[in-house]
Amino acid sequence: MAKAITPKKSEVINGETIKYHANGKTIWSKGKIIDGKPDGYWEWYRIDGTIKRSGQFERGAPVGEWTTYDEKGKPYKVTNR
Repeated sequence: MAKAITPKKSEVINGETIKYHANGKTIWSKGKIIDGKPDGYWEWYRIDGTIKRSGQFERGAPVGEWTTYDEKGKPYKVTNR
């Protein structure tokens, strides 16, 4: 029997959708959702709270520069979409 996947807890604060890690306490991602699609600047975080990745969406599609961060939250890779 397959284990059911529990959806991430989320809430909207000041227009930003914030999703939480499985523990329900630390932020997993945050950014705006417009018409059901990510739009504008988004950030993702590790379970310890350090930033993992950031970038821009335009109507659900990743655009521009995306930054990946090391375990200490320092940028180490930038890619263009």
